[in-house]
Formats: sequence, C-alpha cells, structure tokens
Amino acid sequence: MRSHDYGRDVLNTPKRKKVPEVAAEPGLVVEDPASGFCGAVVKFEYGQVVLEDRHGRHRLFPLNPAGFLLDGKPVTLVQPAPQAQKPKISASGSVKVEGLRARTAKASRIWVEGKHDAELVERVWGHDLRVEGIVVEPLNGVDELPQRISEFGTAPHRRLGVLVDHLVAHSKEQQIVDRITDDNVLVTGHPYVDIWQAVKPRAVRIEAWPVIPRGTDWKTGVCERLGWGETWEGWQRVLSSVSSYKDVESDLLGAVERLIDFVTVPRD
Repeated sequence: MRSHDYGRDVLNTPKRKKVPEVAAEPGLVVEDPASGFCGAVVKFEYGQVVLEDRHGRHRLFPLNPAGFLLDGKPVTLVQPAPQAQKPKISASGSVKVEGLRARTAKASRIWVEGKHDAELVERVWGHDLRVEGIVVEPLNGVDELPQRISEFGTAPHRRLGVLVDHLVAHSKEQQIVDRITDDNVLVTGHPYVDIWQAVKPRAVRIEAWPVIPRGTDWKTGVCERLGWGETWEGWQRVLSSVSSYKDVESDLLGAVERLIDFVTVPRD
C-alpha cells in the first residue's frame, strides 16, 4: 500500500527570512510601504526618522522592524553608530589642545634672527608654544650671540634654543655658533639665506626661489625679480601662503622641533 500524502508537517514552523538592518545615514532613500511616501533620510527626532521627498516635504516615521523598502526590498532602519570625533590638529601637526588658557611664560626662551623668523615660527608652532609657555624673541642678527647668551644667564631651568639662518659649513654664522659651548644652549639652523626660502616655492606659487647675486639684498632682489613690490609686501605674500607645516621645508621643521623639545622636555 502507498502512504497518503498529508502535505507538510503542520508542527514544523517555517523559518522567516531575516530582514537586513540598514544604517539610516543621511541621504539614504527609502520608501514607507504603508503610505507610499518615498524620501531621503534627513535626521532623527524622538527616536523616529525624518524623510524628505523630492518636493521638500518632511514626514516622521517610526523605526519599525521591516518598516521600509530599500530598492523594493524590506529593510529595518537603525540609527547609525555615533562616530568618534577626530581630534583637531594644529598647524604644526600636533593634537590641538581645546580651551587653552594663557599661562605664565617659562624662563626658557627660543631666539630667532629677526621679525620674519618669529612670525613664521608663530604661524606654524604658535599653538604648541602657548601650550608649553615658551616665548619666541627676535635677535636682529647673530653677530653678538655669545654676548647675548652671557647676559641672559642660562641654567638647567632657564635654557635657550636659537634658530640661525644660513647655518652651513664655513659660513660666518657657523663660525659664531662654534664659539658657543654652554650645555644649556642649543643652536639649530637651516641652510637657506633667509627664512623666506624655508617656505616651499609651491606654497607661494612660484617654480623656485630666484638666485640673487652677492652684494644685492636678498629680499629686495627677490621682490624685484618676482614683481612683489616692497619687501614688506613680499613678506605678507609669503607669510599668508603658509597654513601648516606642510608649506615649509623639512630643514626648518626639524630645526624648530628640536628647539621646542630642548626648552620644554626636562633633563633626566
């Protein structure tokens, strides 16, 4: 005898197909099947999602399971996971300290050759220096550097970092620096004739810094060659072109970073 076919087992409950969950990111276009309203996710209010249709009309919908259609298929909308806020970065590339309050300046100092050097260092490292309480002061040249250091009166808690232009072998600047033997003084420098040259040419939208013959003031010669007007006008053009450490040469970056470490990191 052949057994009768009674069909499927009524006790065997069929498994429901799982409806995918989709993060309701702004701009995601879905449809509410009950009302036929189709729109893009705008925001969330009171645990519900706000959709905007192509006419600019807004409607509020509850986040029901399988409550929406995405490309014609049912989905469950869920709120996107909150994204971790990225830290703000200073012009030097360091993590920016929010809510920074003015603090008493430390005894240590960073000296640079002139006003333009000080302004460029402030432009890139100003935030870092204020965090550390370090003041940058222009020297107006390094001819009297050994004497100025003696007058300053260095100590382990009162150190000096000095940034020198055109610090290359056999230069006048190198000869002056070689006379300094104070352990509480660190002199670093860059190979450029002037701090202007430490700014990358692409930042100021030129192919290269022009070569200025000896006997001609370098800044004056540059402004004449490039048609930048007076030197103060040329400097404003250069300084305004710098927005971060990416706009200056690595020689300057390394020199200044070493100075900041020297005057801020306590010795063992």
